[in-house]
Amino acid sequence: MATPSAVATESAEGASDRDEGGRVWRSRAIRLVSVVAAIVVWQLLTANHIRLWVRFDTLPTVTQIVHAFGHQLGTGTYWLDLGQSVIRILSGFVLAALAGVASGVALGRSRLFSDIFGPLTELARPIPAIAIVPVAILLFPTDEAGIVFITFLAAYFPIMVSTRHAVRALPVIWEDSVRTLGGGRWDVLLRVVLPGSLPGVFGGLSVGIGVAWICVVSAEMISGRLGVGYRTWQAYTIVDYPGVFVGIITIGVLGFATSAAVELLGRRATAWLPRAGAEAK
Repeated sequence: MATPSAVATESAEGASDRDEGGRVWRSRAIRLVSVVAAIVVWQLLTANHIRLWVRFDTLPTVTQIVHAFGHQLGTGTYWLDLGQSVIRILSGFVLAALAGVASGVALGRSRLFSDIFGPLTELARPIPAIAIVPVAILLFPTDEAGIVFITFLAAYFPIMVSTRHAVRALPVIWEDSVRTLGGGRWDVLLRVVLPGSLPGVFGGLSVGIGVAWICVVSAEMISGRLGVGYRTWQAYTIVDYPGVFVGIITIGVLGFATSAAVELLGRRATAWLPRAGAEAK
């Protein structure tokens, strides 16, 4: 038979779970309402040809964009462009993740590697990746390889810098503890450096995927033959403004989906960490 204190504890836990569930659903409802409100305001401003500080009368209405979106979804060209952009972003981002994490760990752990490679990265890092488009066109035999290279550069530096800082911020006592127990260099790397730097690594990956989307779309507009960015710019040149917004919305959805996937993977990989401010998220 349960004691009164046990019953009270279970009741308190149940109430806490209900409160937490209520907060989650309330947060989701507020986010949904904010998006719907923005769409309604857009429709009212464009349908009524409002001119304030900006000219909403020159922009397509929500209904026009929805109609164009429905038409695009029924064409093979839309899905071909979408698939091409996704292949480019994944190719460049995966290469950047591998190279960025490896070089970031090496820069954080090896003074010799930092002396040799560090100055080169600091000189190249401030250069916008999109400014390398002319070089990529000259350097690679195909536009496809050049666009993937631009995407790689865009994602590489945020990942590398975040990983390097995360490795250098690890407490020295962690490494000393492993070595005291007889661990070698690989034990320190696998048991201290990589797990300890994971939050910083995924922070860099999250930033990197966002910057990569900016640059891949820009590169597609400049030198692409297929892709969401190329098709968006083409729609602008033929004065198909609803088509432009179809491209913009597609880019936003793709960016949101890939960023959410990186964040979800990061939360799964660092599930052992305490979550500060989880309620605010």
